[in-house]
Amino acid sequence: MTTTSPRLGVAILAAGEGTRMRSRLPKILHLLAGKPLVEHVLDLAAALGAARTVLVLAPDTLDHLRARWGERYGYAVQRERLGTGHALLQARPLLEGQVERVLVLYGADPLLRPASVQRLLAALDQPGVVGAIATFRPADPSGYGRILRDADGRVCGIVEERDATPEQRQIGEVNQGVAAYRADWLWPHLERLTPSPVKGEYYLTDLVAMAVAERGPGAIAAVELADATEALGINDRLELAQAEAIMRRRILERLMRNGVTVLDPEHTYVETQVEVGPDTILLPGTMLKGTTRIGSECVIGPHTVIENAHIGDRCVIKASFVEEAIIEADSDVGPMAHLRPGAHIGPRVHIGNFAEVNRSRLHPGVKQGHFSYIGDAEVGPNTNIGAGTITANYGDKRAEPGVRKHKTRIGANVKIGSDTMLVAPVVVGDGAITGAGAVVTKDVPAGAVVVGVPARIVEQHGTGTHEHAGE
Repeated sequence: MTTTSPRLGVAILAAGEGTRMRSRLPKILHLLAGKPLVEHVLDLAAALGAARTVLVLAPDTLDHLRARWGERYGYAVQRERLGTGHALLQARPLLEGQVERVLVLYGADPLLRPASVQRLLAALDQPGVVGAIATFRPADPSGYGRILRDADGRVCGIVEERDATPEQRQIGEVNQGVAAYRADWLWPHLERLTPSPVKGEYYLTDLVAMAVAERGPGAIAAVELADATEALGINDRLELAQAEAIMRRRILERLMRNGVTVLDPEHTYVETQVEVGPDTILLPGTMLKGTTRIGSECVIGPHTVIENAHIGDRCVIKASFVEEAIIEADSDVGPMAHLRPGAHIGPRVHIGNFAEVNRSRLHPGVKQGHFSYIGDAEVGPNTNIGAGTITANYGDKRAEPGVRKHKTRIGANVKIGSDTMLVAPVVVGDGAITGAGAVVTKDVPAGAVVVGVPARIVEQHGTGTHEHAGE
């Protein structure tokens, strides 16, 4: 007989003010390893197979998130910040009757691992259990609610520090906040919560006492996190930096276990969506961002930034910036090169120091020397671009976006002399040569040699010297 897991609903409480961040940006949208804090929590819900995910938001955050994710999730608004119990009540209309279990997560708690939360959900399968809470043991438990257990180790309550006796304050196990409940028990009991006499807020932790009073110890299961760093929530920028270091270390450990060499993990930065192939070496100061994909047997760094780029196998990129570019196999870049969006570097291409490529394609075997700029151009195979060369790719502002820049087309096996200026639109034919300092304003036929300002043909196809000014 086959069984199906109970349908899971996830409520992500994310309506906190975040005043300690000292920012106009909502706290849950601050970036951690390249993604907003709340997106890490949404990814967790997806990994757990949630049938329905609801974000409980402040009114001024709703538009930000709906614009980003559309109707992929449910949205509830907590117009008054009256505590966690009140926040979950706002999600009730979107979850009740649709799911059998409700998991409560927090939009600024990005470090929980799926395996830990799966243990929490599995605890609901125990006889007599109506809810499960996550606990951990911090180095300093000050400020946290302590977990009270009976002689048999069953949860019998949570006591807040301000209400704890000196003996209870010695307890090292504390409440993390994440909890899961059977939906049929949760909803009627949630509406029975009463406000705190101190702050007038409704707290989810009161459900623990309610369940124990009604059904006795064992009604609430406690699942202790094996790794206390998973419990870290973000309240200010110091905690954000701590979480960044934890997440970065996790990412690098995963890469190293999969065959990537990281010489100095403390000074290597890789975001969550980045992929790196085996036997690649990441040198200190490397920063890999966005959807970057790095092939196998590459050497990246030192001091290299690559963002949303695809790098083929056996490439070497030294002390350079690569943005939204493609670099095919066996190419080398830098040091101090800059590949801008739209650069497509073919296989076996060399990009020298202080060279820049923008919206251009360099075909196999091209060598672009140092102190050069190639923009809005196509460069044929095995062409050599001398030092100091630039394409003057000025354009027509009246043209449609994307076609405003004039193009430069350079053929195969061309030799572009040092300090050549190619004034677009211009075509340089296969096998042509430009002399040092040439200013090319007219198309150059295949096999021609041009020199001067403006460049003129002095030789073509070995037929002797000809001078055609302006051609």
